[in-house]
Amino acid sequence: MIKPDAVRAGNIGNILQMINAAGFRIVAMKLTHMTKERAGQFYEVHKERPFYGELCDFMSSGPIVAAILEKNNAVEDFRKLIGATNPANAEPGTIRKLYATSVGENAVHGSDSDENAAIEGAFHFSGMELY
Repeated sequence: MIKPDAVRAGNIGNILQMINAAGFRIVAMKLTHMTKERAGQFYEVHKERPFYGELCDFMSSGPIVAAILEKNNAVEDFRKLIGATNPANAEPGTIRKLYATSVGENAVHGSDSDENAAIEGAFHFSGMELY
């Protein structure tokens, strides 16, 4: 998912180019806007965390680009491509090093497991939207 900060900054194309260059195939993608309620549902796993409210406010603050990517070893490879959550700690050349501005506004979201990738993909897309 390309988050509202990166969308606002006009970095959709740059981020998608990096994803394509890393060998990922986009099987579903859309520009959409999550309501605060939908953001809360998406990040429900963090509900008890102190940053949950701010996260929901941020994720509903503007449009996002939701996408499902395919590649062998996709989750691990995408996590490497996006870099550390804190852009100050991200490796040079990663998406977050290039486009994130803070821990809270870190440009992209990537699933942390194959199981969560399936859940998160189904959250944003119906089966008829996959190619």
